[in-house]
Amino acid sequence: MGKRKQVPVGPPPTTAEEFGEALLAAAPGDADRLAPGFALPAELASAADLAGRQLIGRACRGGWLPEDLHQAARRRLDEFAGSYLLDALAAYAGQFTAVHPDWQAQLDAVSAGRWWTETEPHLPQWAAKHILTPSEAVAAVIEAFGLLKTLPPVTVVLPAPGTPLERPVSHHAVDDKKLSRVRALLAKAESTSFPEEAEALSAKAQELMTRHALDRVLVEAEAAPDRPAARRIWLDTPYTDAKSLLVHVVAKANRCRAVFDPRWDFVTVVGDEDDLDSVELLTTSLLVQATRAMIADPAGRSRDFRKSFLVSYATRIGERLEKAAAATIAQEPDLLPVLASHEKQVAATFTELFPEVVNKSVTVRSHEGWGAGREAADRARLGE
Repeated sequence: MGKRKQVPVGPPPTTAEEFGEALLAAAPGDADRLAPGFALPAELASAADLAGRQLIGRACRGGWLPEDLHQAARRRLDEFAGSYLLDALAAYAGQFTAVHPDWQAQLDAVSAGRWWTETEPHLPQWAAKHILTPSEAVAAVIEAFGLLKTLPPVTVVLPAPGTPLERPVSHHAVDDKKLSRVRALLAKAESTSFPEEAEALSAKAQELMTRHALDRVLVEAEAAPDRPAARRIWLDTPYTDAKSLLVHVVAKANRCRAVFDPRWDFVTVVGDEDDLDSVELLTTSLLVQATRAMIADPAGRSRDFRKSFLVSYATRIGERLEKAAAATIAQEPDLLPVLASHEKQVAATFTELFPEVVNKSVTVRSHEGWGAGREAADRARLGE
């Protein structure tokens, strides 16, 4: 359980309107002005619920998805404030009948759903669930609101709830067994203690994903291709700039484009939906493998060593993934014009979404870390 906030002193607001305005204007710590005996009558609790829906709505219309809000809360809030934020998100989404299925899937994935009754406001039920006093509950609400007020607009990759839905996007799944094999290969790569085997398995997974993309192109040859989509991949600290390079090289090998937002430590990847699935699968696995190899290396423990290790690892992995993908594509030369057309569409969509991207380099300060990272990524004898 998280540590509860103590809120001693000061007069409570007297009306629901005053209370709602106070919550929207409050900063973390302002709840300390509440008196120890502060109560939370229904009209004040309803005002808190309304203010929460207003802030969540602004964030969602500004491009923030359920997974984004979950990740931001995990990084910036304590247990209670994060829980309240997800409940407020579920309450906001529940107002609408038109919710994009992928948006709803993210809401379900972060376990945000209505559990409270409609006979009374949400806040007192939430406080009782977490065994919080009214003062402690308000402190958590103010903390959650504090985060929501700082969220800047981000690229809209899915329409917010309430947006009229266009015709459903048709995904041309060719062979789900191939993706199941990819998942099995990556799971084995993550579990093995032999770096050579892990890298060979990852390269084999890349070959299968490229083959899957080629099969999809054959199926789609007679139909109008779907517009490229976008997806955000969140990175855990530290070394997020180096880790973002790994996402970039995986995206490039799978005909996608990627851009890193250092303010919030996520990478937005643009590409065909199935290719985005491949990028997410392979990136998740390679980040696990890279981190494990970095930590296991006895040569260095410094930040410079580890960051240089990850940059070098990503650079070499990118070369190997590109080689594996190119070798598979070379077996189907007739498909090169179609693939080129797809990549052109991805580039156009990327430019539309990110018209002012700035390229930045990642500084390498440890020659030893660079060498160790490249060696870790170069042990496997691919193609055997």
